[in-house]
Amino acid sequence: MHVMAGVLLDPVGRVLLAQRPPGKHLAGMWEFPGGKLEPHETPAAGLARELHEELDIQVEPAHAAPLIQVPWSYGEHALLLDAWRVGRWRGSPRSMEGQALQWLRLQDVPESLLAPADREILRALLAAVAGQVS
Repeated sequence: MHVMAGVLLDPVGRVLLAQRPPGKHLAGMWEFPGGKLEPHETPAAGLARELHEELDIQVEPAHAAPLIQVPWSYGEHALLLDAWRVGRWRGSPRSMEGQALQWLRLQDVPESLLAPADREILRALLAAVAGQVS
């Protein structure tokens, strides 16, 4: 299963996280918002669709770029988590599916808060941001 994840960074260095709802796999853990890629859908189109459905925002395609692909297996659930950085979007992210949302400063996100596969995204993002500063 190919899953898209949007890493939304605001101008002050905060990242948006969504909490997995009760009744879902890994309920209560936090993740980067997104969802399953549909058959014959490009990653960019799937990311834009998922973020619109989940957060009611429009991704600006010129400001979205691949960050990391994480192959992961949760027992019998194998997936490819395809994370893209999103630097600009239209609208204010709001929960459209009842999940809790929170903005955290990137350096304040504890790995233990995140679903295991999303921890790899956080590490890649921290390394990318550190590389920009150096």
